[in-house]
Amino acid sequence: MNRVKPGDGHALQPVRWWQLFSRSVFHLPLSYGDAPPETWSVDIRHGGDPDGEVYARLYRDGINTARSKVPAVFPVPGGRIEVATSAYGLRRCHYVTYDGTQRQLFPDHASAEGRRAHLERTRPALSRTLGAASMVVLLLALVLGLPQIIEQLTSIPLLAESVGTLNSPVRLPEWVNVFLVVAAITASTERALRLRYSRILDGGILDGDA
Repeated sequence: MNRVKPGDGHALQPVRWWQLFSRSVFHLPLSYGDAPPETWSVDIRHGGDPDGEVYARLYRDGINTARSKVPAVFPVPGGRIEVATSAYGLRRCHYVTYDGTQRQLFPDHASAEGRRAHLERTRPALSRTLGAASMVVLLLALVLGLPQIIEQLTSIPLLAESVGTLNSPVRLPEWVNVFLVVAAITASTERALRLRYSRILDGGILDGDA
C-alpha cells in the first residue's frame, strides 16, 4: 500500500475497440455499512505510461482517486483491491475483505475480458472448449519445448561445466517450434482474459513472477 499515490481526479474513459488487448477495466459495485452504494473501478494500460511503468488506477464512481505501480493493493471500504499482471494481461483483480473473503471484480463489458465473460455466459459449451484447448496447447508446448530449452541452456559453457549438457529427446523443425510459441502465447492470452494463471503453464517461472 506504500506504493499507492493520490489520483488527479480525471474521469474514467470508456474502453475503445482498439484497446481490447492493451487495456483492462474492472468494476466493483460496493455497499459497506451505512455509506451509500459506490462503484470502484480499476484501469490498467498494459503498454505502460510514457515512463515505461505499468500502473493500476483506481476510480470511485468514475473519478480517479489513486494510482499504483503493479502489483497494486488499494484500500477501499471493507477491505482492499489487489491487482497483479502477467506478460499476457491480468492475473488478479480481486476484492479482499477484512475477514479474508475474496471475489473477482467484474470486467467492463467493452473490454476483451468483458467480451470473454459474455461468451462464457451465453455459450458456456464453447467457452469450456476454448478453455480446455488453451490448457492442452500449453501442456503440449511445455512437454515439447522445455527439453529443448534446457538443452540450449546447458550448452552454455559455464553451465555445461557445472551440470553437464542435456541432449533433448525432442527434435522439432524450426517452423513447428515457432508455431508452438505462437500457439502458447495465444493460449496464455485467452487464459489471462479469464484471469487464469499458472507459473508453470503461463511462463511465470521464466519471467520471474512470484
